[in-house]
Parts: sequence; structure tokens; C-alpha cells
Amino acid sequence: MALTLYNTLTRKQEEFKALGDEVRIYTCGLTVQSEPHVGHIRAALVRDILMRWLGYLGYKVMALENFTDVDDKIIEKQKELGLDWRMIAQKHIDTYLWACDKLHIQRAAFYPRASQHIEEIIELVEKLIQKGFAYEKEGDVYFRVRKFPDYGRLSKKSIDDLMAGARIEPAEAKDDPLDFALWKAAKPGEPYWLSPWGKGRPGWHIECSAMSMRYLGETFDIHTGGEDLVFPHHENEIAQSIAATGKPFARYWLHNGWVTLTGEKMSKSTGHYSPIREVLENYSPNVVRLFMLKTHYRKQLEYAQARLDEARAAYATIRTFLDRYGEIPAVPKPLMLEEFTSAMDDDLNTSKALGVIYELINKGYQTDDTKCAASVVSYCSLLGFDIGTKKDESDESIEVLTKIIVEVKNKLQKDKRDDMVGAIEHDESAILEGLRKKSALNPRLIGLLLDIRNRFRKESNYGFADYIRNRLLEHEIIVDDQGLDKSTYHVEVK
Repeated sequence: MALTLYNTLTRKQEEFKALGDEVRIYTCGLTVQSEPHVGHIRAALVRDILMRWLGYLGYKVMALENFTDVDDKIIEKQKELGLDWRMIAQKHIDTYLWACDKLHIQRAAFYPRASQHIEEIIELVEKLIQKGFAYEKEGDVYFRVRKFPDYGRLSKKSIDDLMAGARIEPAEAKDDPLDFALWKAAKPGEPYWLSPWGKGRPGWHIECSAMSMRYLGETFDIHTGGEDLVFPHHENEIAQSIAATGKPFARYWLHNGWVTLTGEKMSKSTGHYSPIREVLENYSPNVVRLFMLKTHYRKQLEYAQARLDEARAAYATIRTFLDRYGEIPAVPKPLMLEEFTSAMDDDLNTSKALGVIYELINKGYQTDDTKCAASVVSYCSLLGFDIGTKKDESDESIEVLTKIIVEVKNKLQKDKRDDMVGAIEHDESAILEGLRKKSALNPRLIGLLLDIRNRFRKESNYGFADYIRNRLLEHEIIVDDQGLDKSTYHVEVK
């Protein structure tokens, strides 16, 4: 089976055929007026998975992801904060790249910024004016939408439908409500560059056309981005690019679904979002990656703590299985390769691919075949998980465990379980002595909690047993039950 991708341009799943030996990909990146959120990371993760799978299939890949570092939103943020727009942009770019690195998202070959490509943007605008597709009015330059006959092909919007809701803002001097800005005259106090039309700055849409053509050529393989960009941003990219060159622009358009929060789209402009920095303070990168990959990239993804907790438990299943083995030797051909390949070739269906991994885990428990474990490692690596070794135990984790033990002790005292409190107090002096000597008492500390938990399980007091298990899980300590008399654990690798 060959790789097939859903192409927004044609509204169907098509076999992927590269233009050449190197697949060229352009991803619409952030407008960096505020910190990146989970939705931005999902778009980056789609590019990452696409790059990984194309690389596995033997393609060379050249990916580009831009930053819009100067536009209306950033200028408004500059006024609000009283900070230079370049400082604002750099801060959020740094946060974004930090989060991508933490999440093991492969970096693009280039991260061009709009402010660094003003010359290319001006040249492209001039070409559109020369060809009659654009015009200047009072220092602004607009694209003539009606002159481009295929306008609306990507979004499936007709000119008549668009005209019904179109209007000209008071500050605009364009000829037609449908026309969009390629270049904007600078207002007092705004950043500007000199151009044939006076002091100004680029419009949003023209940036991506200029930067993609600068590095990838006038026609390239794949354009990715969030589905909220289909109209007007990507529609306008197509119009201005084809109008300027007379050639096809991007051949395949891949759009990921929104990330929603309490049923509404995450958006920086509304303030309705979860910063990725805060998410990574509470969940490991592997858990966040699994949370996103469990849902096909074209479907909407609901962000909620409960969903992330489910992903944490799901990742614990993988980690617990692999921790049964020591060194896991690689296998030349992983088990269930046909099923895994079929899933990924089916429009990057990571949800099905994860199903293959869990099926191998079940087989591994039944057969104790190390090939199952080796295959799980191979497929997890292809999906970008950072499968390392067990985490080293540290003084910090000792303090975490001691805090949990104190919480458990207080809860037991409230429930008047003096026998359980006595079991804890019996070991308290040894615990405190171990902390003073910086001894690695983690196994003893965890063992104490597991002993108490197993006693409750024998009494069918599963509520309290689950309380202990969940408190440990919050700190990436995964409990693996092996009967009422015994439980084991492992520490999740960050």
C-alpha cells in the first residue's frame, strides 16, 4: 500500500507522489504576539509525524516553518505592554522551540521570519502590480480577488457567498470589499520598512507566499497548518502565488483539526487557551504526545485534564511492559509491520498505529516474546516517543514520596485506622534518618505505601487503594498490580 494523504484542495484522499527526490514541506507557524498553546503544538506535531513517516519511507525531507513576527496583533501587544515588538516575538519563539524540543518534535530546516524577508515580499507585491492583480491606494496595496478566477477553490466558497458578508472598513480605500491587503501603510509609532509605496509593512498572507517560494520554489509538495487557516489565509496564499508565477503552488494541503477547550476553539485572540508551558509542568512530554496522537490529526481534539490523565495511564501501560525487560535487542523486521505500515499509510492514522502497539503489548504478556517488546520500541520511536531507561531516583523524588506518606498518614488518622498509622510510624525514624543521610530510600518508601495499599485491597477498600495509586501516578510513579499480595512500580521517564 502506498502513502495516501487527505488533500483539502480536492477534498479526497490521494496517493502521495513527490515532485522529486526531496519532499518539500511548508508549515504555517505562529503569530508570536503571545505564548504558544496546545493548538500550536498540535500543528507542529503533524509536521513532525509527516516528516518521520516520509523519512521511514525513504524520502529526503526539507521542511520550513515560519514565524509571523510583525502584524496588527503584535503591534497591539507592543502598545499594551510598552515593549519592543522584537522582544515580544523572540520571547514567544524561544518558548515555542523549547516546548517542541521537550516534546521531541523534529525541528524544521528553517524558521524564517516575516521581518527578515521584506525584500522578497516587496518584490512579490511589485510583480502582482505589474501583472494587474494588485493596486496601490494611499500607501496600501491590495490584491484584486475577482481577477483570480479560481478564488475559493480551497475553501469551497463562492464569490457570491463571500460578497454577502464583505464590507470595507472605514480606514480602507480598496476598490472591492473582497480585496485583501498585501502591504499596509505604517501608522505613527508602528514599525515600518521603506517600499515603493512609502513607509509600511507586509500584510499577513503575502509573507507565507514570499518565504515558501524563497526556500522551496514556486511549486512544492505539501503545505500544512490548522484548519482555521483554510480561509482566508491559505486561500489568499494560493491566489497571490499562482497569480504571480502562473504555476501551481502547493500540491497537497494537509489541515489538522482544532484543539478545543470546554467545547470552544483554543485562540490567543480570545484568551481561551492552555499555554503549552503550563501543560508540560504537569505532564511528561511522552504523555502529551500520546494524548495528541490518540486522535487522528484531522479530527478536533478536546483538551481536558481528564483526557491527559487517560493518556498518562495509557503511556504507563507501554512503560510498564517495557520495564519488564532489561536491554531490548533490535529486530530486523518488527512484528505486525504490515498492520503498522497500513495504518500510517492511511493518511497518517496514528490512532490505528497506537492500536498495533497495544496489541503487541497484549501478545507480549501472553508469550513473553522479546520480539514483541522490540517491536513496541521500534514503533514508539517511529511515532517520536522518547523511550529511554528507568529514571534515576533522586533526593527530589524522596521528598515527593515523603509528602505523599504524610498525606496518607493524615487521611488514615481521620478514618481512625490506627493499625495502618502504626505501620507508618514504625518506619518514620528510619525514613527521617535516610533523608538526613541523603540515602536512596525510594524503594523502601514506595514499598511502605504499596504494603498499606495491598492491605486495603485485601479488605476490598478499593477507594483508599485507588487514592494511593493515583497520588503516586501524579508523580509519574506507575503501580503495576500482580495480585492482592504484591504490586510493583516504575518511575516514568520524562
